[in-house]
Amino acid sequence: MTGYDIEPWSLRWRGLSVPELRRTESTFALSNGHIGMRGTLDEGEPRGLPGTYLNGFYEEHALPYGEGGYGYPEAGQTVVNVTDGKVIRLLVEDEPLDMRYGWAHVHERELDFRTGTLRRCTEWESPTGRRITVRSERLVSFTQRAVAAIHYVVEPEDDLQLVVQSDLLANEPIEHRGGDPRVAAALDAPLVADFAWAEGTRAVLAHHTRHSGLRMAAAMDHELEAGDGVRTGIHAEGDLARFTAAVDVPAGGSLRLTKYLGYGWSAQRSVPALRAQVDAALAGARQTGWQGLLAEQKAFLDDFWEVADIEVVGDDELQQALRFALFHILQAGARGETRAVPGKGLTGPGYDGHAFWDSEMFVLPVLTYTVPDAARDALRWRHSTLDKARERAQVLGQHGAAFPWRSINGAECSAYWPAGTAAFHVSGDVAHAVAQYTAATGDAEFDRECGTELLVETARLWMSLGHNDPHDGFRIDGVTGPDEYSAIVDNNVYTNLIAQKNLRSAAEACERNPDRAAGLAVTADEIAEWQKAAKRMRIPYDTMLGVHQQAEGFTSHAEWDFAGTDPDAYPLLLSKPYFDLYRKQVIKQADLVLAMHVRGDAFSPEEKAANFAYYEERTVRDSSLSAGTQSVLAAEVGQLQLAYDYLAEAAFTDLHDLHHNVHNGLHMASLAGAWIGLVAGFGGMRDHSGLTFAPRLAPGLEQLEFRMSYRGTRLCVNVGRTEATYRIVSGDALRTAHHGEPVVLEPGQPVTMPIPDPPTPPDVRQPAGRAPVRRVPSGAEG
Repeated sequence: MTGYDIEPWSLRWRGLSVPELRRTESTFALSNGHIGMRGTLDEGEPRGLPGTYLNGFYEEHALPYGEGGYGYPEAGQTVVNVTDGKVIRLLVEDEPLDMRYGWAHVHERELDFRTGTLRRCTEWESPTGRRITVRSERLVSFTQRAVAAIHYVVEPEDDLQLVVQSDLLANEPIEHRGGDPRVAAALDAPLVADFAWAEGTRAVLAHHTRHSGLRMAAAMDHELEAGDGVRTGIHAEGDLARFTAAVDVPAGGSLRLTKYLGYGWSAQRSVPALRAQVDAALAGARQTGWQGLLAEQKAFLDDFWEVADIEVVGDDELQQALRFALFHILQAGARGETRAVPGKGLTGPGYDGHAFWDSEMFVLPVLTYTVPDAARDALRWRHSTLDKARERAQVLGQHGAAFPWRSINGAECSAYWPAGTAAFHVSGDVAHAVAQYTAATGDAEFDRECGTELLVETARLWMSLGHNDPHDGFRIDGVTGPDEYSAIVDNNVYTNLIAQKNLRSAAEACERNPDRAAGLAVTADEIAEWQKAAKRMRIPYDTMLGVHQQAEGFTSHAEWDFAGTDPDAYPLLLSKPYFDLYRKQVIKQADLVLAMHVRGDAFSPEEKAANFAYYEERTVRDSSLSAGTQSVLAAEVGQLQLAYDYLAEAAFTDLHDLHHNVHNGLHMASLAGAWIGLVAGFGGMRDHSGLTFAPRLAPGLEQLEFRMSYRGTRLCVNVGRTEATYRIVSGDALRTAHHGEPVVLEPGQPVTMPIPDPPTPPDVRQPAGRAPVRRVPSGAEG
């Protein structure tokens, strides 16, 4: 049991379970891509893992090496829990509201996907019998990037004296998990106080980090409605600012507090400049007012759901999970504005707050087709880090740009080079996202200003990294692909196909933007070399088995003894040596299968079926990245029930805490994988050449409908058992295809097409004990 009510437009938890707080603090997190706030209780305690984050704000620490080597990154980066402005403490006749004491007759919290707020309703009786009702609503604004706000209402059952304490608290003590004492030391009181000020109802705190030297400021202001006789005070010093209000409230009366918060950070601006920034944020928030902020938030989300909503009829729990996923993907990227989309978004400290290749290959496709401005901004962040990527390539003896495996500011932070430095596919993933965004939006300005340079520099990396072999074409040796149970391999198919597309996309971009190409010193001869390398790219194939090799020689490796592996040994990276994993046919996550999705134009239907069956039997899904991709290919080869099972696994990764680590934050790539599994899997959406669809309905579902945007046109695809209907929601006519048949969509003229029978599916099986849970629909939506 998840503990959540199943509702189509919200996530609700009734009652209080202290052991589950870490989990719900992640699922109830609010963010706009710039500010992130975990879903802790207003009063701050009890708590699981408190956290407030600013995208890109980090502390540095030394990376641990038992034995160093040339080119190893020297400094790690870890996201910082910044000044907490969520805390509002309440005392009822000198008894603090603490859910661990007294009686909570009613307690529920609800994350509303349409209003973009976290609501709480608690009816609490103190240990001495005094009863109150507390209602609060919290938001992180999508429209005012630096602003968050809380509306807090207390209603006593009898005449009572109430005292509220509203805090800004820096360096709040938290538990640091993990084996590296350097990280724990760096995050022990990481903020150094620079400035504290308070007057009236407003306070400001400013701090800087000890090692990275970043500065941040947090400010709060208040509006209070509590009748006559209110006594207030405010003070600020060091790490704490507190606004206090005391008032006698009669039975039937109420105390109403609206708390406005402003946040800002910079690597360059001074403390006075940051103070001015957060003061301005508060001024704007107060001018808008609480009701105005709510209205702006609702309008923003109304527009989002018009272009992004997914409806499934026949599985209520999946319906909720898909909207939960979309809402959190939006929160992760909406207002990042030239910052990365971290692997956990801003929902927790997992992965140290780093961004990975997941962003480009999983999250950005969702944003590209729903909130393209957010995708553009995330790619602009990559462009802003090009100098670091060029420097990294030079250290590695290569040309062009080598983007990091994991990072916050663009510098490589991975201390494990076989899975970090050697994973050069990251640069191709960036190029893939650039090409996908440009094709889906037609954004000529981005293409000229950022996209072309990203494509050129990554293409140059491949030409430096690979070589033309007279025997078998253009080879890329000694690299690591997406599968983290293989490393330092030759001609990983995924890497080579991503590089192939990168080289071709760079050539096309230079043809579109000749002046930009000239500024990058691109010559006709260089473009010709890119095209030649792409044409001769080595793609290993095992003719005896009739399947592509994940990497050269992979199908000759010894088989893993899955039948003899204890089910409790998974994930294998925690119980088996990498030495053994690297030399056996055991796959952590979709690798060749991912290649068949994103480069499906390079495989025939027969090859996809054979490859899928072969690799399905060897993939253990020890990564949350895998299920969504496996869902896509399962649907394409006709394994519709299996596709449904994998779609559910991706969608419920966090809501069901399948990997037992949601307390550290949500898995953004898995949430995105749920969208990909439905839209690319059961919707059959592909963008290899234009936008096309090949929809089929999942078993047990009565109907599904999804929306997306392409070149400024918003469209809706409705999929039934025997036919699919396409219609334009807004925008111009659109050319697409349905199961290979060209379709022209005109505004106001829906087109309905029959759905052909699925292909005969290959026989597939999973490693012993690793089959996904068979999905049984939870019922039709009422």
